Amino acid sequence: MRADLHTHSRFSDGTQTPAELVAEAAAVDLDVIALTDHDTTRGWPDAVEAAQRAGVGLVRGMEVSCRWDGISVHILCYLHDPVGAEITHTVEQARHDRLTRSRIMVERLAEDFPITWEDVQRIAGPDATIGRPHIADALVAAGVVEDRSEAFVRLLAGSGPYYVALPVVSPVEAIGMIHDAGGAAVFAHPLAAARGRVVPDAGMRAIIAAGLDGLEIDHRDNPPAGRERLRVLAARHDLLTTGSSDYHGTGKPNRLGEHTTERSQLAALLDRTTGAEPIGID
Repeated sequence: MRADLHTHSRFSDGTQTPAELVAEAAAVDLDVIALTDHDTTRGWPDAVEAAQRAGVGLVRGMEVSCRWDGISVHILCYLHDPVGAEITHTVEQARHDRLTRSRIMVERLAEDFPITWEDVQRIAGPDATIGRPHIADALVAAGVVEDRSEAFVRLLAGSGPYYVALPVVSPVEAIGMIHDAGGAAVFAHPLAAARGRVVPDAGMRAIIAAGLDGLEIDHRDNPPAGRERLRVLAARHDLLTTGSSDYHGTGKPNRLGEHTTERSQLAALLDRTTGAEPIGID
């Protein structure tokens, strides 16, 4: 079984609809994918319909934006029940704050570059929660940078003059809310140093102690030596281990299915959840 447990659609910063994402999963012979858009479950209904039609297994999820001591952290939330849950209210607030933050960043950028809020809206489309990736795409379209990566390195990173911080919860708080909603919590790309500072050992211990379910280990942004460290950590604390592409469509070089999760780990993940049901997984 080939399962890719980290993907994004146009409902956050991916470039495909959920249906297009599912169709591509079938085309590359994936048996299971997880839809994990940033801070939203709005793509779930379309993904369910497409997965049932294509015969692809679906794990419904989302990627929750957090911060630990000033460090950006992403917690993958799998199979929670969003109805009336505190985590739902939390990510709705995060989406609202992200929109406000994005407008301020565009206003700052517009003082120096040929970019407007209307440009960003047009590129993002009507369904997306506008964030830095969409601003990056607008900068690419304007000829300011070559690609998203250059936009982040030069202009959109946390150390840059155009950056505005996003107020979000701590991973410890997020894990508690995910569990309260019947979901499982996995630390996404925990050693992705190219994205910025990573959580130090003391912080990792605190996050694990909060009830973390697993670590996303096989991910292109975790260096090979770091992956081995993470495997040792997972074994020591009885954590699940996952592998994923973090696929965004054409927005990033990541290839759908380039890393996958073992069947036994997927089964263990499903056993830890009591919220939403997986679709089409025996």
